[in-house]
Amino acid sequence: MCQYDVEEIHAQIRHNVKLLREKRGKSQLEMALAIGHSSAAFYAKAELGIQRKKFNIEHLCKIANVLDVDIRDFFDHLKE
Repeated sequence: MCQYDVEEIHAQIRHNVKLLREKRGKSQLEMALAIGHSSAAFYAKAELGIQRKKFNIEHLCKIANVLDVDIRDFFDHLKE
């Protein structure tokens, strides 16, 4: 069995994505368009963790490129 709490990991990723997005001055709509969505709805729900929406690895790769960050930055401060 995996020793990691998957929901905690998703929560930390969401937090880090939002923090880096805001730091770079990007809107949720800009980010949604960059990952291939036509509106901010999915992106906002994934960032907030509502309606079971989550970022997948492809989303994280695209987000990292737009924000010009290392994808590993989204995993910062995960509990060991």
